[in-house]
Amino acid sequence: MSERTDRAHFHSASGVRAYVGIGSNLGEPIEQVRRAVVAMQALPHTRLVRLSSLYRSAPLGDADQPEYINAVAMLDTHLHPRQLLAALHDIEAAQGRDRGAGRWASRTLDLDLLVYGDERHATEDLIVPHPGIAEREFVLHPLSEVAPELDIPGFGPVAELARRCDPRGLLRIEDAFA
Repeated sequence: MSERTDRAHFHSASGVRAYVGIGSNLGEPIEQVRRAVVAMQALPHTRLVRLSSLYRSAPLGDADQPEYINAVAMLDTHLHPRQLLAALHDIEAAQGRDRGAGRWASRTLDLDLLVYGDERHATEDLIVPHPGIAEREFVLHPLSEVAPELDIPGFGPVAELARRCDPRGLLRIEDAFA
């Protein structure tokens, strides 16, 4: 997207619709997810539009760790994607996230920028849509709950992707603020 087009898209009246994957499997994961949502609600120039239910899922990679609690948040934001990603990393750090612990390690909080409007970025520090979005049940099923009509740039309709993705033990456990 050109810089001029990016700026026009960035400054639309309601901002850019973004989706954030939320996960935790350490330190009271349900509370970690709830605190992360409250922190996202406090982000400048950003509004929480919708939040999925909470889901329990098996960990990726090393199976010898606790199950995860996952959710997806729908945001409208006027933050640039890098600003939003930095703000998400700040929330993770405030909740004790150790980014050096390894790719599939347990974590207090994991916030992934899944989709940012209709934009596609592939740089060293930011890839959107998230590269694993099309095969992760713990992302697709909560995402299809909050945005069943979403067409993920480069991947297709979320409802179709979720139908093709085996839920592999994914369990909807409750509304996030029940």
